[in-house]
Amino acid sequence: MTAVASSNERLRHFAALGLRIAAVAAVYYAAARIGLMQQLVRGQITPFWPPTGIALVGLLLWGIRIWPGIAVGAFLVNVSLGPSILPVAAIAVGNTLAPVCAYLLLGRAGFRIEMDRLRDALALVFLGALGGMLISPTLGTGVLVLSGALAADEFWPAWSVWWTGDAMGVLVIAPLLLVIRTCRWPRGVPVHRWVEAVALLAGTAVVAAVATRSTLGLLFLVFPCLIWAAFRFQLAGAAPCVLIVSVIAIDAGTQGVGPFSGHDLLAKMVTLQALNGSVALTALLLAVTITERDRTRREIEQVCRRLTEALARLTPVEKGEAWPPTRSRKERGRDA
Repeated sequence: MTAVASSNERLRHFAALGLRIAAVAAVYYAAARIGLMQQLVRGQITPFWPPTGIALVGLLLWGIRIWPGIAVGAFLVNVSLGPSILPVAAIAVGNTLAPVCAYLLLGRAGFRIEMDRLRDALALVFLGALGGMLISPTLGTGVLVLSGALAADEFWPAWSVWWTGDAMGVLVIAPLLLVIRTCRWPRGVPVHRWVEAVALLAGTAVVAAVATRSTLGLLFLVFPCLIWAAFRFQLAGAAPCVLIVSVIAIDAGTQGVGPFSGHDLLAKMVTLQALNGSVALTALLLAVTITERDRTRREIEQVCRRLTEALARLTPVEKGEAWPPTRSRKERGRDA
């Protein structure tokens, strides 16, 4: 009976793992098709690649064993884009290694998926996005150049677009998915809070649209909205605002309007990465700092409450008796 139960348990475990791998592959493929709508180089390199964020979150939630889902999804996406089967396989390897390495780096840094510490936000930005995503553009762009699909002088512009897209996928999608994972429908929230949340999202979209399509250098206008979101709603408000600003900025960069007009591809990607990186860093760091502050305050309040209760138990006071207790005149005279 024990052997049968153990065998059934293993079967259920492998079935659950297979379903997770299939789900990751399917979601990766669907997100990739959306990302390719903004392609800039050779029909397959885009400044916003949501699958990297999805892959990283899948690894954080379910462990490294779901890497075949990432590989299958990446291969299915690229096989229709070419150039041939061997370069496609190499690109899929790079697309798999990047989130896996980012996951391992975050693990070494002690990253927690709750993202309630400053070190978690810093690790996600610098290790998960900017550092971990160096692998896929380097390998992928190099393969395209070696296969003749790209000219050698196109390496750095294509690399910059690829790296920007992969990093933005982590910076924008990963925090949003981690927030959605723990979100519950709020109850008893005052109406004015709902109005404020809607005004925040709408205002962020309007300000971002104006700032990214104006030639007056107004990109800094998005930061008050991000500060508002972080202080009032923490990560639950900061993550959607980062998504809104990044998507609008990426669309403006793709069209070459506003501050992105009149520049070559590499300069556009540098500007776009600088903007989106600053947006994500500002919003995430502020949100996590406010979360840490609130948690510390609650912990101090709990300690003070417990201390007060402990003192009350150690020094019980009868009803109507003053504290400290007063001595009678006779007792004071005897002591004297």
